[in-house]
Amino acid sequence: MTAERAEEARAAMVELFPVGFEEREDGGAVELAAYTERDELPPALARLGPVSATDVPAGWEDGWRRFHRPVRIGPLWVGPPWEEPDEGALAVAIDPGRAFGTGAHATTRLCLELLLGLVPASLVDVGCGSGVVAVAAAKLGFAPVFALDDDPAAVEAAAANAAANGVEVEVRLCNALADPLPAADAAVANIALGPVEDVAARFQGRLLAGSGYLEDERPSGAGWTVVERRTAEGWAADLLTRTRR
Repeated sequence: MTAERAEEARAAMVELFPVGFEEREDGGAVELAAYTERDELPPALARLGPVSATDVPAGWEDGWRRFHRPVRIGPLWVGPPWEEPDEGALAVAIDPGRAFGTGAHATTRLCLELLLGLVPASLVDVGCGSGVVAVAAAKLGFAPVFALDDDPAAVEAAAANAAANGVEVEVRLCNALADPLPAADAAVANIALGPVEDVAARFQGRLLAGSGYLEDERPSGAGWTVVERRTAEGWAADLLTRTRR
């Protein structure tokens, strides 16, 4: 596909292949590749551009590991359990399993940057995926920390990662757009623009860090105002504070 369509395609690939995908550039063209079974190719791929399927050698299921690299966000080191953390860093070891979230995606890094600027308090991670934000929050002293997702694989991965990191996170299978939300001072919703705005309408806390949308998109909601915005690689994250209930 052309570079002009790449941002739209990346956003779609995050939804279609939450475990991860590979990006290759060839001249002015961009190719996005993901591992899946041939009979499980999502029909939505066709709207992104030309689609081709290539058989790969046995062991493709673990091929994503070579793309799962550690990242550093201030004092936080976020990486896979098979990598060695930086000396002196606050280590957050994340194995995504079958859930989205390794810490490397720009929106996750932006949310963690916003988190670093907050005074630790109670927090709910909406759409927690692998639990990277929730685990990092607990490591930073936020408590209690709740992690919500409507995907059982994400709930399983988040609970396992919290246990592996030795932190207390209450992980719940929850539809955050319909089920009651835990009472908390702050929330993080790294999902998409529409769902972020839906969460803002339901969440009763004081602060909301929203992300999962592109830089040219901006969240809005009655009773909230954006007090900080961060951008990276075409993505954005906003910190909203409540102005009224």
